[in-house]
Amino acid sequence: MRYLLFEPFHGAAGDMVTGALLSLGADRETVAVAMRSVVADPSFSIVDRAGIQAVRVETHATKCSRTLEEVLARVRSARAPEPAIEMAVRVFRRIAEAEQSVHGTRAHFHEVGADDAIADVIGACTALYLLKPDGVAVTPVAAGGGIITGAHGTMPVPAPATIAILKGSGLACKHGTQSDGELCTPTGAALLAEFTTINPEGIGPVNVTGIGYGAGTRDPPSIPNVLRVLLLEKAGELSSDQVDVLETNVDDVSGEIIGNAISVLMHAGARDASAIPCIMKKGRGGYLVRVICREQDSVRLAGVMASELGTLGVRCSPSVHRFIAGRTMGVVRLDVGGTTVEVPVKYGWIGDRCYTLKTEFDEARTQAEKLGIPARELIRQIEQRAWETLPGRVAGDINGPGKNTERKP
Repeated sequence: MRYLLFEPFHGAAGDMVTGALLSLGADRETVAVAMRSVVADPSFSIVDRAGIQAVRVETHATKCSRTLEEVLARVRSARAPEPAIEMAVRVFRRIAEAEQSVHGTRAHFHEVGADDAIADVIGACTALYLLKPDGVAVTPVAAGGGIITGAHGTMPVPAPATIAILKGSGLACKHGTQSDGELCTPTGAALLAEFTTINPEGIGPVNVTGIGYGAGTRDPPSIPNVLRVLLLEKAGELSSDQVDVLETNVDDVSGEIIGNAISVLMHAGARDASAIPCIMKKGRGGYLVRVICREQDSVRLAGVMASELGTLGVRCSPSVHRFIAGRTMGVVRLDVGGTTVEVPVKYGWIGDRCYTLKTEFDEARTQAEKLGIPARELIRQIEQRAWETLPGRVAGDINGPGKNTERKP
């Protein structure tokens, strides 16, 4: 199992997060293409921050202000992997919710809606997607102190939007002194809040196999203005974390509505969602709708459940401990009657041992329809070939797709 541990001992900003992940080994050209698609060609350089060599990211963007809809449209147009784009959308929704809690429902993005912030978020999400950790943890965030001047005038540090994001994130933070200034920006806070999946204490004994440093703009002589991220490895056992379990009973909505609600919940960041048939009061048939999510997402997703299902109450079982197998994705190629098909396969791992695999059904069904054969027959052949050409262990995302490993016949 591989984990990333972010250590924002001197705060975090979007460019620092991206730089740290690039320093750790994320593919620079892929990240550059993603950032370039929303802003001018970014530049990456190695700089010195109080004696530490770190990656400095510069987007060369101009300042502007946009609505959330304008920001999301720009994000969705990026040339980046779809999971990275979806993650970036969730990051900006976090920022929007924080801005609205401070300024009202008609709040505009100012600094965080500029091209450089959009490029930083796209770059950071793409870099994380490329590294494929099994989990991400964050140590206490240094927020800074004093006052700053921004689009809304003079404000205390942390900025109102930053502290609103940290409030609902589950991340620990620590305040600084007047001389610190702003150390953690709203963009940095939102990225770390979105990335985190496990408490640092939940990782346990590990080996440090990689270190990355992302540089901030300032260069104070007394402390390195960098964000450090560690690559940690633990092999041979199941990982673990804690999740919240949300539940509600409904007996007055159709199967179509429940199916759509599950889709919306998954798109909104749920780790899993399901509907279980049950008998309710007065013998009425209904469904128990269950959602598994991160602690920091439970309130927001409970609201989604209420909106989509019309339920008046959502129960929450907090901090449920779960064990997690490593998961990776591969693409299996197979010749069927002279036609080559490619179908994604999900692999389950305990340490270096693959103990289960499963074909992605939707793609298999589509390919089977084109070939004119039953889906179950194609799935049988794909999974047989997958076992025969089993890839070596690669790090995967415990809550999403892992590294694509193409297997050829």
